[in-house]
Amino acid sequence: MKVATSAMMREIDNRTIEEYGVPGAVLMERAGLAVISRLKELFGRKRVVVIAGPGNNGGDGIVVARELHSEGWDVEVFSIFGPEKMKGDALSQYHSAVKAGVRMRSAEELIARRSSIFRKHSVIVDAIFGTGLGKDMTDKMLKVVQVINGSGLPVISVDIPSGVSSDNGQVMGDAVKADCTVTFGLPKIGHLLYPGAGYAGKLIIEDIGFPREFLTSERIRTDLLERDDVSHLIPERKKYSNKGNYGHVLIVAGSRGKTGAASMAAKACLRTGAGLVTIGVPESLAGVFQSRVFEEMVLVLPDRGDGSLSSKSSNRILDFIDRTGGILAIGPGIGVSAETRKVVKAVIKNASSPMVVDADGINCMAGDRNILTNAKFPVILTPHPGEMARLIGKAQKGRGKGVTAEAGAIQEIEKDRIGSAIRYAREMRSFLVLKGVPTVIATPEGDVFINPTGNAGMAKAGSGDVLTGMISAFLGQTRNLINSCILGVYMHGLAGDIGASKKGQHSLIAADIIDNIPAAFLSLKQGDD
Repeated sequence: MKVATSAMMREIDNRTIEEYGVPGAVLMERAGLAVISRLKELFGRKRVVVIAGPGNNGGDGIVVARELHSEGWDVEVFSIFGPEKMKGDALSQYHSAVKAGVRMRSAEELIARRSSIFRKHSVIVDAIFGTGLGKDMTDKMLKVVQVINGSGLPVISVDIPSGVSSDNGQVMGDAVKADCTVTFGLPKIGHLLYPGAGYAGKLIIEDIGFPREFLTSERIRTDLLERDDVSHLIPERKKYSNKGNYGHVLIVAGSRGKTGAASMAAKACLRTGAGLVTIGVPESLAGVFQSRVFEEMVLVLPDRGDGSLSSKSSNRILDFIDRTGGILAIGPGIGVSAETRKVVKAVIKNASSPMVVDADGINCMAGDRNILTNAKFPVILTPHPGEMARLIGKAQKGRGKGVTAEAGAIQEIEKDRIGSAIRYAREMRSFLVLKGVPTVIATPEGDVFINPTGNAGMAKAGSGDVLTGMISAFLGQTRNLINSCILGVYMHGLAGDIGASKKGQHSLIAADIIDNIPAAFLSLKQGDD
Protein backbone atom coordinates (compact mmCIF):
# COMPACT_ATOMS: atom_id res chain seq x y z
CA MET A 1 0.00 0.00 0.00
CA LYS A 2 1.28 3.43 -0.93
CA VAL A 3 2.01 5.92 1.86
CA ALA A 4 1.52 9.63 1.15
CA THR A 5 2.97 12.94 2.22
CA SER A 6 0.79 16.02 2.64
CA ALA A 7 1.90 17.32 -0.78
CA MET A 8 1.01 14.04 -2.44
CA MET A 9 -2.47 13.98 -0.90
CA ARG A 10 -3.03 17.60 -1.83
CA GLU A 11 -2.16 16.74 -5.44
CA ILE A 12 -4.48 13.71 -5.39
CA ASP A 13 -7.27 15.87 -3.98
CA ASN A 14 -6.79 18.60 -6.58
CA ARG A 15 -6.55 16.20 -9.52
CA THR A 16 -9.70 14.39 -8.40
CA ILE A 17 -11.53 17.72 -8.43
CA GLU A 18 -10.03 19.07 -11.66
CA GLU A 19 -9.61 15.96 -13.84
CA TYR A 20 -12.55 13.85 -12.66
CA GLY A 21 -14.93 16.69 -11.91
CA VAL A 22 -15.66 15.58 -8.35
CA PRO A 23 -16.47 18.76 -6.38
CA GLY A 24 -14.43 19.41 -3.24
CA ALA A 25 -17.69 19.71 -1.31
CA VAL A 26 -18.57 16.14 -2.31
CA LEU A 27 -15.24 14.83 -1.05
CA MET A 28 -15.80 16.73 2.20
CA GLU A 29 -19.26 15.19 2.60
CA ARG A 30 -17.88 11.71 1.98
CA ALA A 31 -15.10 12.25 4.51
CA GLY A 32 -17.55 13.39 7.16
CA LEU A 33 -19.87 10.45 6.54
CA ALA A 34 -16.93 8.03 6.77
CA VAL A 35 -16.03 9.45 10.19
CA ILE A 36 -19.65 9.14 11.32
CA SER A 37 -19.75 5.49 10.28
CA ARG A 38 -16.66 4.67 12.33
CA LEU A 39 -17.80 6.79 15.28
CA LYS A 40 -21.05 4.82 15.48
CA GLU A 41 -19.25 1.51 15.05
CA LEU A 42 -16.61 2.15 17.71
CA PHE A 43 -18.39 4.32 20.25
CA GLY A 44 -22.13 4.29 19.55
CA ARG A 45 -22.76 7.24 21.84
CA LYS A 46 -25.05 10.14 21.00
CA ARG A 47 -23.45 13.12 22.73
CA VAL A 48 -20.61 14.50 20.66
CA VAL A 49 -18.27 17.47 20.82
CA VAL A 50 -16.70 18.48 17.50
CA ILE A 51 -13.67 20.76 17.71
CA ALA A 52 -13.13 22.30 14.29
CA GLY A 53 -10.24 24.23 12.79
CA PRO A 54 -10.43 26.77 9.97
CA GLY A 55 -9.47 24.54 7.02
CA ASN A 56 -10.86 21.55 5.19
CA ASN A 57 -10.24 19.33 8.20
CA GLY A 58 -12.57 21.56 10.17
CA GLY A 59 -15.07 21.37 7.31
CA ASP A 60 -15.00 17.54 7.54
CA GLY A 61 -15.74 17.84 11.25
CA ILE A 62 -18.64 20.24 10.69
CA VAL A 63 -20.16 17.74 8.24
CA VAL A 64 -20.01 15.20 11.07
CA ALA A 65 -21.80 17.62 13.39
CA ARG A 66 -24.52 18.57 10.90
CA GLU A 67 -25.34 15.00 9.92
CA LEU A 68 -25.43 13.73 13.52
CA HIS A 69 -27.57 16.71 14.53
CA SER A 70 -30.06 15.83 11.79
CA GLU A 71 -30.28 12.34 13.26
CA GLY A 72 -31.17 13.73 16.66
CA TRP A 73 -27.80 13.46 18.37
CA ASP A 74 -26.70 15.99 20.99
CA VAL A 75 -23.90 17.80 19.14
CA GLU A 76 -21.90 20.94 19.82
CA VAL A 77 -19.20 22.46 17.61
CA PHE A 78 -16.37 24.52 19.04
CA SER A 79 -14.84 26.52 16.20
CA ILE A 80 -11.25 27.49 16.88
CA PHE A 81 -11.24 30.70 14.88
CA GLY A 82 -14.85 31.13 13.77
CA PRO A 83 -16.14 31.77 10.25
CA GLU A 84 -13.94 34.84 9.73
CA LYS A 85 -10.91 32.54 9.22
CA MET A 86 -12.73 29.99 7.06
CA LYS A 87 -13.06 29.92 3.30
CA GLY A 88 -14.25 27.79 0.43
CA ASP A 89 -15.96 24.48 1.17
CA ALA A 90 -15.23 24.70 4.90
CA LEU A 91 -17.01 28.07 5.17
CA SER A 92 -19.97 26.71 3.19
CA GLN A 93 -20.23 23.78 5.59
CA TYR A 94 -20.15 26.16 8.55
CA HIS A 95 -23.09 28.21 7.21
CA SER A 96 -25.00 25.05 6.30
CA ALA A 97 -24.57 23.67 9.83
CA VAL A 98 -25.73 26.95 11.40
CA LYS A 99 -28.86 26.92 9.24
CA ALA A 100 -29.50 23.34 10.31
CA GLY A 101 -29.47 24.42 13.96
CA VAL A 102 -26.09 23.07 15.05
CA ARG A 103 -24.82 24.89 18.14
CA MET A 104 -21.60 26.77 17.42
CA ARG A 105 -19.30 27.84 20.24
CA SER A 106 -15.85 29.44 20.51
CA ALA A 107 -12.57 27.89 21.59
CA GLU A 108 -12.46 30.34 24.48
CA GLU A 109 -15.75 28.97 25.75
CA LEU A 110 -14.43 25.40 25.46
CA ILE A 111 -11.39 26.31 27.54
CA ALA A 112 -13.38 28.22 30.15
CA ARG A 113 -16.23 25.70 30.55
CA ARG A 114 -14.43 22.46 29.76
CA SER A 115 -15.49 20.60 32.89
CA SER A 116 -19.21 21.18 32.42
CA ILE A 117 -19.00 20.63 28.64
CA PHE A 118 -17.19 17.32 28.85
CA ARG A 119 -19.36 16.14 31.72
CA LYS A 120 -22.43 16.09 29.47
CA HIS A 121 -20.75 14.68 26.35
CA SER A 122 -19.20 11.32 25.62
CA VAL A 123 -17.06 11.52 22.45
CA ILE A 124 -14.75 14.19 21.00
CA VAL A 125 -14.20 14.60 17.26
CA ASP A 126 -10.81 16.22 16.65
CA ALA A 127 -11.04 18.17 13.38
CA ILE A 128 -8.64 21.01 14.14
CA PHE A 129 -5.71 20.42 11.79
CA GLY A 130 -5.30 17.86 9.06
CA THR A 131 -2.29 16.92 6.97
CA GLY A 132 -1.35 20.50 6.10
CA LEU A 133 0.14 21.47 9.47
CA GLY A 134 3.70 22.63 8.79
CA LYS A 135 4.75 24.54 11.90
CA ASP A 136 4.43 24.43 15.66
CA MET A 137 1.02 25.30 17.01
CA THR A 138 0.26 28.61 18.71
CA ASP A 139 -0.31 28.90 22.45
CA LYS A 140 -4.06 28.98 21.85
CA MET A 141 -3.92 25.74 19.87
CA LEU A 142 -1.73 24.09 22.46
CA LYS A 143 -4.24 25.01 25.16
CA VAL A 144 -7.08 23.42 23.17
CA VAL A 145 -5.03 20.25 22.66
CA GLN A 146 -4.31 20.08 26.39
CA VAL A 147 -8.01 20.49 27.13
CA ILE A 148 -8.86 17.61 24.77
CA ASN A 149 -6.19 15.32 26.18
CA GLY A 150 -7.28 16.11 29.73
CA SER A 151 -10.98 15.48 29.07
CA GLY A 152 -10.99 11.77 29.86
CA LEU A 153 -13.27 11.21 26.84
CA PRO A 154 -12.54 8.97 23.83
CA VAL A 155 -11.29 10.92 20.82
CA ILE A 156 -11.68 10.23 17.12
CA SER A 157 -9.34 12.30 14.93
CA VAL A 158 -10.17 13.31 11.38
CA ASP A 159 -7.35 12.41 8.94
CA ILE A 160 -4.50 12.76 11.49
CA PRO A 161 -4.32 13.74 15.17
CA SER A 162 -4.04 17.52 15.32
CA GLY A 163 -0.46 18.51 16.06
CA VAL A 164 1.21 15.57 14.28
CA SER A 165 3.20 16.29 11.12
CA SER A 166 1.88 14.06 8.36
CA ASP A 167 5.29 14.09 6.64
CA ASN A 168 7.54 12.76 9.41
CA GLY A 169 5.45 11.91 12.47
CA GLN A 170 6.96 14.68 14.59
CA VAL A 171 4.79 16.42 17.17
CA MET A 172 4.45 20.15 16.52
CA GLY A 173 4.57 21.33 20.11
CA ASP A 174 1.86 18.96 21.34
CA ALA A 175 -0.74 16.73 19.73
CA VAL A 176 -4.15 15.21 20.31
CA LYS A 177 -3.97 11.70 21.74
CA ALA A 178 -6.60 9.88 19.67
CA ASP A 179 -8.26 6.56 20.33
CA CYS A 180 -8.99 6.24 16.63
CA THR A 181 -7.92 8.11 13.50
CA VAL A 182 -9.96 7.98 10.30
CA THR A 183 -7.89 8.96 7.28
CA PHE A 184 -8.80 9.10 3.61
CA GLY A 185 -7.38 7.44 0.52
CA LEU A 186 -3.96 6.46 1.83
CA PRO A 187 -2.11 6.29 5.14
CA LYS A 188 0.24 9.18 5.75
CA ILE A 189 3.86 8.90 6.82
CA GLY A 190 2.98 10.59 10.11
CA HIS A 191 0.57 7.77 10.95
CA LEU A 192 3.37 5.21 10.78
CA LEU A 193 6.47 6.93 12.18
CA TYR A 194 6.95 7.71 15.85
CA PRO A 195 6.15 9.68 17.86
CA GLY A 196 3.11 10.44 15.67
CA ALA A 197 2.14 6.78 15.39
CA GLY A 198 1.74 6.72 19.15
CA TYR A 199 -0.94 9.44 18.95
CA ALA A 200 -3.07 7.95 16.18
CA GLY A 201 -4.67 5.07 18.06
CA LYS A 202 -6.50 2.64 15.79
CA LEU A 203 -5.85 3.74 12.20
CA ILE A 204 -8.69 3.32 9.72
CA ILE A 205 -8.26 4.13 6.01
CA GLU A 206 -11.46 5.09 4.21
CA ASP A 207 -12.20 5.24 0.49
CA ILE A 208 -13.95 8.53 -0.33
CA GLY A 209 -13.72 8.28 -4.10
CA PHE A 210 -10.17 9.14 -5.09
CA PRO A 211 -9.36 7.42 -8.43
CA ARG A 212 -7.41 4.22 -7.94
CA GLU A 213 -4.81 5.26 -10.50
CA PHE A 214 -3.87 8.18 -8.24
CA LEU A 215 -3.62 6.01 -5.13
CA THR A 216 -1.39 3.43 -6.83
CA SER A 217 0.80 5.81 -8.82
CA GLU A 218 4.48 4.92 -9.10
CA ARG A 219 5.19 8.57 -8.41
CA ILE A 220 4.47 7.75 -4.77
CA ARG A 221 7.77 6.14 -3.79
CA THR A 222 6.92 5.04 -0.22
CA ASP A 223 5.08 1.76 0.48
CA LEU A 224 3.76 0.07 3.60
CA LEU A 225 4.62 -3.64 3.42
CA GLU A 226 1.54 -5.86 3.42
CA ARG A 227 1.21 -9.56 4.12
CA ASP A 228 -0.13 -10.60 0.69
CA ASP A 229 2.59 -8.76 -1.20
CA VAL A 230 5.35 -10.20 0.97
CA SER A 231 4.01 -13.75 0.79
CA HIS A 232 4.33 -13.73 -3.00
CA LEU A 233 8.06 -13.03 -2.71
CA ILE A 234 8.89 -16.24 -0.79
CA PRO A 235 11.28 -18.31 -2.94
CA GLU A 236 9.87 -21.50 -4.40
CA ARG A 237 11.26 -24.84 -3.20
CA LYS A 238 11.25 -27.10 -6.24
CA LYS A 239 10.83 -30.85 -5.83
CA TYR A 240 13.80 -31.56 -8.08
CA SER A 241 16.51 -29.60 -6.27
CA ASN A 242 19.40 -29.90 -3.86
CA LYS A 243 21.16 -27.78 -1.27
CA GLY A 244 23.24 -26.11 -3.95
CA ASN A 245 20.09 -24.56 -5.43
CA TYR A 246 19.41 -22.52 -2.31
CA GLY A 247 22.62 -20.62 -1.86
CA HIS A 248 25.81 -20.91 0.13
CA VAL A 249 26.17 -18.13 2.69
CA LEU A 250 29.45 -17.27 4.39
CA ILE A 251 28.87 -15.40 7.64
CA VAL A 252 32.04 -13.70 8.89
CA ALA A 253 31.24 -12.96 12.50
CA GLY A 254 32.38 -13.24 16.09
CA SER A 255 35.42 -12.38 18.14
CA ARG A 256 36.51 -13.19 21.67
CA GLY A 257 33.53 -12.56 23.98
CA LYS A 258 31.12 -12.20 21.01
CA THR A 259 30.83 -15.71 19.60
CA GLY A 260 27.05 -15.79 20.12
CA ALA A 261 26.49 -13.24 17.33
CA ALA A 262 27.95 -15.62 14.75
CA SER A 263 25.96 -18.59 16.03
CA MET A 264 22.63 -16.74 15.98
CA ALA A 265 23.17 -15.30 12.52
CA ALA A 266 24.07 -18.75 11.18
CA LYS A 267 21.09 -20.52 12.81
CA ALA A 268 18.72 -17.87 11.49
CA CYS A 269 20.23 -18.23 8.03
CA LEU A 270 19.62 -21.97 7.97
CA ARG A 271 16.10 -21.62 9.35
CA THR A 272 15.33 -19.14 6.59
CA GLY A 273 16.15 -21.63 3.86
CA ALA A 274 19.82 -21.30 2.90
CA GLY A 275 21.18 -24.53 1.46
CA LEU A 276 24.64 -24.20 2.99
CA VAL A 277 25.99 -21.95 5.74
CA THR A 278 29.63 -21.51 6.65
CA ILE A 279 30.78 -19.42 9.61
CA GLY A 280 34.06 -17.57 9.08
CA VAL A 281 35.76 -17.22 12.47
CA PRO A 282 39.15 -16.19 13.89
CA GLU A 283 41.49 -19.16 14.09
CA SER A 284 41.98 -19.05 17.86
CA LEU A 285 38.20 -19.41 18.32
CA ALA A 286 37.69 -22.21 15.80
CA GLY A 287 37.59 -24.86 18.50
CA VAL A 288 34.75 -23.09 20.26
CA PHE A 289 32.65 -23.11 17.11
CA GLN A 290 33.57 -26.63 16.02
CA SER A 291 32.17 -27.95 19.28
CA ARG A 292 28.83 -26.16 19.01
CA VAL A 293 27.83 -26.30 15.32
CA PHE A 294 26.07 -29.19 13.63
CA GLU A 295 24.46 -28.09 10.36
CA GLU A 296 26.89 -25.21 9.74
CA MET A 297 30.48 -25.47 8.50
CA VAL A 298 33.44 -23.47 9.77
CA LEU A 299 35.98 -21.49 7.75
CA VAL A 300 39.08 -20.82 9.85
CA LEU A 301 40.43 -17.31 9.28
CA PRO A 302 43.83 -15.87 10.27
CA ASP A 303 43.68 -13.85 13.47
CA ARG A 304 45.91 -11.63 15.55
CA GLY A 305 46.18 -14.15 18.39
CA ASP A 306 43.58 -12.35 20.47
CA GLY A 307 40.44 -13.73 18.87
CA SER A 308 40.07 -10.96 16.26
CA LEU A 309 40.60 -11.04 12.50
CA SER A 310 43.99 -10.43 10.95
CA SER A 311 44.23 -8.35 7.77
CA LYS A 312 45.32 -11.60 6.04
CA SER A 313 41.72 -12.83 6.40
CA SER A 314 40.45 -10.76 3.51
CA ASN A 315 42.09 -12.89 0.81
CA ARG A 316 40.76 -16.11 2.32
CA ILE A 317 37.24 -14.65 2.51
CA LEU A 318 37.37 -13.43 -1.09
CA ASP A 319 38.79 -16.74 -2.33
CA PHE A 320 35.98 -18.62 -0.58
CA ILE A 321 33.30 -16.45 -2.19
CA ASP A 322 34.90 -16.80 -5.64
CA ARG A 323 35.21 -20.57 -5.27
CA THR A 324 31.71 -21.25 -3.95
CA GLY A 325 29.80 -18.51 -5.76
CA GLY A 326 28.25 -17.78 -2.40
CA ILE A 327 26.84 -14.77 -0.56
CA LEU A 328 28.75 -12.96 2.18
CA ALA A 329 27.43 -11.50 5.41
CA ILE A 330 29.99 -9.71 7.54
CA GLY A 331 29.96 -7.81 10.80
CA PRO A 332 28.15 -9.31 13.80
CA GLY A 333 30.54 -9.31 16.75
CA ILE A 334 33.79 -8.97 14.72
CA GLY A 335 35.08 -5.92 16.63
CA VAL A 336 36.59 -2.74 15.23
CA SER A 337 40.37 -3.15 15.49
CA ALA A 338 42.58 -1.52 12.87
CA GLU A 339 43.17 -4.84 11.13
CA THR A 340 39.50 -5.76 11.20
CA ARG A 341 38.74 -2.44 9.52
CA LYS A 342 41.16 -3.34 6.74
CA VAL A 343 39.43 -6.69 6.28
CA VAL A 344 35.98 -5.16 5.98
CA LYS A 345 37.08 -2.48 3.53
CA ALA A 346 39.03 -4.91 1.35
CA VAL A 347 36.15 -7.37 1.20
CA ILE A 348 33.55 -4.72 0.32
CA LYS A 349 35.78 -3.33 -2.42
CA ASN A 350 36.69 -6.65 -4.03
CA ALA A 351 33.86 -9.13 -3.37
CA SER A 352 32.47 -10.85 -6.46
CA SER A 353 28.87 -10.94 -5.24
CA PRO A 354 26.35 -8.83 -3.27
CA MET A 355 26.74 -8.89 0.50
CA VAL A 356 25.12 -7.91 3.78
CA VAL A 357 27.08 -5.69 6.19
CA ASP A 358 25.89 -5.30 9.77
CA ALA A 359 26.95 -4.26 13.26
CA ASP A 360 30.75 -4.00 13.63
CA GLY A 361 31.07 -4.31 9.87
CA ILE A 362 29.24 -0.98 9.63
CA ASN A 363 31.29 0.49 12.50
CA CYS A 364 34.46 -0.43 10.61
CA MET A 365 33.27 1.73 7.70
CA ALA A 366 32.46 4.75 9.87
CA GLY A 367 32.99 8.04 8.08
CA ASP A 368 34.64 6.53 4.96
CA ARG A 369 32.27 7.49 2.15
CA ASN A 370 34.39 5.98 -0.64
CA ILE A 371 34.09 2.33 0.32
CA LEU A 372 30.58 1.73 -1.00
CA THR A 373 30.90 3.84 -4.14
CA ASN A 374 33.95 1.77 -5.14
CA ALA A 375 32.31 -1.61 -4.50
CA LYS A 376 31.81 -3.96 -7.46
CA PHE A 377 28.31 -4.92 -6.33
CA PRO A 378 25.59 -3.14 -4.36
CA VAL A 379 25.74 -3.73 -0.61
CA ILE A 380 22.91 -4.24 1.90
CA LEU A 381 23.56 -2.26 5.09
CA THR A 382 21.52 -2.96 8.24
CA PRO A 383 22.34 -0.24 10.82
CA HIS A 384 20.41 0.75 13.89
CA PRO A 385 20.30 4.56 14.41
CA GLY A 386 23.56 4.61 16.40
CA GLU A 387 25.40 2.70 13.68
CA MET A 388 23.76 4.93 11.09
CA ALA A 389 25.12 7.99 12.89
CA ARG A 390 28.63 6.51 12.77
CA LEU A 391 28.17 5.51 9.15
CA ILE A 392 27.45 9.05 8.03
CA GLY A 393 30.36 10.35 10.11
CA LYS A 394 28.46 12.40 12.69
CA ALA A 395 29.07 10.28 15.73
CA GLN A 396 32.35 11.46 17.21
CA LYS A 397 31.98 12.19 20.88
CA GLY A 398 31.82 15.83 21.78
CA ARG A 399 30.90 18.07 24.64
CA GLY A 400 28.05 20.50 24.94
CA LYS A 401 25.25 20.30 27.44
CA GLY A 402 26.43 16.81 28.32
CA VAL A 403 25.20 15.36 25.03
CA THR A 404 27.52 13.52 22.64
CA ALA A 405 27.60 14.28 18.95
CA GLU A 406 26.40 10.72 18.39
CA ALA A 407 23.29 11.31 20.48
CA GLY A 408 22.57 14.46 18.51
CA ALA A 409 23.05 12.63 15.22
CA ILE A 410 20.71 9.86 16.36
CA GLN A 411 18.05 12.44 17.18
CA GLU A 412 18.40 13.94 13.71
CA ILE A 413 18.02 10.53 12.09
CA GLU A 414 14.99 9.62 14.20
CA LYS A 415 13.28 12.92 13.32
CA ASP A 416 13.51 12.01 9.65
CA ARG A 417 13.99 8.24 9.37
CA ILE A 418 12.76 8.06 5.79
CA GLY A 419 14.66 11.09 4.54
CA SER A 420 17.88 9.94 6.21
CA ALA A 421 17.59 6.47 4.70
CA ILE A 422 16.79 7.74 1.21
CA ARG A 423 19.63 10.23 1.12
CA TYR A 424 22.26 7.71 2.17
CA ALA A 425 21.01 4.88 -0.06
CA ARG A 426 20.96 7.14 -3.10
CA GLU A 427 24.34 8.73 -2.47
CA MET A 428 26.11 5.46 -1.66
CA ARG A 429 24.22 3.38 -4.26
CA SER A 430 23.36 0.87 -1.54
CA PHE A 431 20.33 -0.81 -0.02
CA LEU A 432 19.75 0.48 3.49
CA VAL A 433 17.77 -1.29 6.20
CA LEU A 434 17.44 1.31 8.96
CA LYS A 435 16.40 -0.77 11.96
CA GLY A 436 14.09 0.65 14.60
CA VAL A 437 10.44 1.52 15.06
CA PRO A 438 9.45 1.09 12.35
CA THR A 439 12.25 -0.42 10.29
CA VAL A 440 12.65 1.41 6.97
CA ILE A 441 14.15 -0.01 3.77
CA ALA A 442 15.55 2.39 1.16
CA THR A 443 16.88 1.59 -2.30
CA PRO A 444 19.47 3.40 -4.46
CA GLU A 445 16.60 4.46 -6.75
CA GLY A 446 14.79 6.27 -3.93
CA ASP A 447 12.04 3.76 -3.17
CA VAL A 448 11.13 3.27 0.48
CA PHE A 449 9.33 0.46 2.31
CA ILE A 450 7.97 0.75 5.85
CA ASN A 451 7.71 -2.46 7.86
CA PRO A 452 4.63 -2.98 10.08
CA THR A 453 5.75 -6.14 11.92
CA GLY A 454 7.74 -6.51 15.15
CA ASN A 455 7.34 -5.51 18.78
CA ALA A 456 9.19 -4.05 21.74
CA GLY A 457 10.16 -7.50 22.99
CA MET A 458 12.63 -7.66 20.10
CA ALA A 459 14.68 -4.86 21.64
CA LYS A 460 17.16 -7.44 22.93
CA ALA A 461 20.76 -8.35 22.20
CA GLY A 462 21.04 -10.66 19.20
CA SER A 463 17.89 -9.62 17.35
CA GLY A 464 19.96 -7.78 14.75
CA ASP A 465 22.20 -10.81 14.24
CA VAL A 466 19.11 -12.87 13.49
CA LEU A 467 18.00 -10.32 10.90
CA THR A 468 21.41 -10.44 9.22
CA GLY A 469 21.12 -14.21 8.90
CA MET A 470 17.61 -14.00 7.49
CA ILE A 471 18.35 -11.36 4.85
CA SER A 472 21.50 -13.27 3.84
CA ALA A 473 19.53 -16.48 3.43
CA PHE A 474 17.02 -14.85 1.10
CA LEU A 475 19.83 -13.18 -0.83
CA GLY A 476 21.48 -16.56 -1.31
CA GLN A 477 18.25 -18.08 -2.60
CA THR A 478 17.14 -15.24 -4.88
CA ARG A 479 20.07 -12.90 -5.61
CA ASN A 480 17.44 -10.16 -5.48
CA LEU A 481 18.59 -7.44 -3.10
CA ILE A 482 15.35 -5.56 -2.50
CA ASN A 483 13.19 -8.68 -2.20
CA SER A 484 15.70 -10.13 0.27
CA CYS A 485 15.48 -6.99 2.39
CA ILE A 486 11.68 -6.97 2.30
CA LEU A 487 11.34 -10.66 3.13
CA GLY A 488 13.99 -10.61 5.83
CA VAL A 489 12.66 -7.53 7.61
CA TYR A 490 8.97 -8.48 7.44
CA MET A 491 9.49 -12.11 8.47
CA HIS A 492 11.93 -11.15 11.22
CA GLY A 493 9.23 -8.96 12.76
CA LEU A 494 6.53 -11.56 12.16
CA ALA A 495 8.58 -14.28 13.86
CA GLY A 496 9.08 -11.90 16.77
CA ASP A 497 5.35 -11.21 16.95
CA ILE A 498 4.57 -14.92 16.97
CA GLY A 499 7.18 -15.47 19.67
CA ALA A 500 5.77 -12.63 21.79
CA SER A 501 2.27 -14.11 21.49
CA LYS A 502 3.62 -17.24 23.17
CA LYS A 503 6.07 -15.86 25.73
CA GLY A 504 5.22 -12.20 26.09
CA GLN A 505 7.40 -9.26 25.13
CA HIS A 506 9.38 -9.11 28.36
CA SER A 507 10.61 -12.70 28.08
CA LEU A 508 11.22 -12.75 24.33
CA ILE A 509 14.88 -13.33 23.35
CA ALA A 510 16.65 -13.53 19.99
CA ALA A 511 16.62 -17.34 20.04
CA ASP A 512 12.81 -17.21 20.21
CA ILE A 513 12.77 -15.27 16.95
CA ILE A 514 14.82 -18.03 15.31
CA ASP A 515 12.55 -20.71 16.77
CA ASN A 516 9.50 -19.01 15.25
CA ILE A 517 10.86 -18.51 11.74
CA PRO A 518 9.12 -21.74 10.65
CA ALA A 519 5.81 -20.45 12.02
CA ALA A 520 6.33 -17.17 10.15
CA PHE A 521 6.79 -19.07 6.88
CA LEU A 522 3.67 -21.14 7.52
CA SER A 523 1.69 -18.06 8.46
CA LEU A 524 2.58 -16.27 5.23
CA LYS A 525 2.13 -19.30 3.02
CA GLN A 526 -1.17 -20.37 4.55
CA GLY A 527 -2.63 -16.90 5.19
CA ASP A 528 -2.99 -17.49 8.95
CA ASP A 529 -2.91 -14.63 11.45
